[in-house]
Amino acid sequence: MKLSVTAWSFPALTMKEVGGLAEVLSIPAVDIGLFYASALDKARVVSDPEAYGREVREALPVEVANYYHLFGDGLAGRNLALPSDPENMKDCKAALSFAKAAGAPTVFVLPGMVNPGQSRKQALDQSVENLKPMVAAGQEIGVTLTVEPHTHGLLESVEMTHEMVNRVPGLKLALDPAHYLTLGYRQDEIETLCPHTGHVHLRQGRPGVLQAKMDEGTLNFPAFFGALRDAGYDGWLAIEYVHQAYMNTVFDDVLTETVRMRDTFNAWNA
Repeated sequence: MKLSVTAWSFPALTMKEVGGLAEVLSIPAVDIGLFYASALDKARVVSDPEAYGREVREALPVEVANYYHLFGDGLAGRNLALPSDPENMKDCKAALSFAKAAGAPTVFVLPGMVNPGQSRKQALDQSVENLKPMVAAGQEIGVTLTVEPHTHGLLESVEMTHEMVNRVPGLKLALDPAHYLTLGYRQDEIETLCPHTGHVHLRQGRPGVLQAKMDEGTLNFPAFFGALRDAGYDGWLAIEYVHQAYMNTVFDDVLTETVRMRDTFNAWNA
């Protein structure tokens, strides 16, 4: 397993600056996406994915670990629990091609929301059907499609997450244990998802709190790293401390907590 850091952790930094910071911190990769000063040009991702992917890869001094793609303008727009949208499938194929050209082994998307008029079961059923051809497209091109279960989204339980991966052959998770932890799940329950993991986000948390300082949370990271290894995971671990309004994650020194998480992993991995 190897460390990366999410570009959106540092909202004021450009992509070039994030890459330089990762290099200074001896973190060998970055996760890239569509947010803040480091935002990719989504129009180019969709219209010219291969050339743009190569351009991004060549501009960075470190590797690209993952690409985070949003179909709409926000979490709800064109989300995958809505009726099938041909534009989403078109965009997904472009995102996968972009990721491959950029050297990223995985793309992560969100599984969808519980939309107006839906039950959670109806949202799950629709998301499953939308994800099946997307996963197949990733398998064809050689890039793994992952979904991130998250607070306020469709997948807010470990049990439903197991159901989704069982119903969509080849689907993997972008697993951030802090999302489940804040909803009240124990770490041993969360770790049952490790065999289905294709990418990982790392930050400390505790029940009711999505993001906490390293010494103020309840996640046992050495145990989590061991559970991933024992499940056969050998991919990227993306440090994802953030400074944003979502779930009140605005009060931490992102750089300091990033370094502390780096050191925690390196000490376990020594």
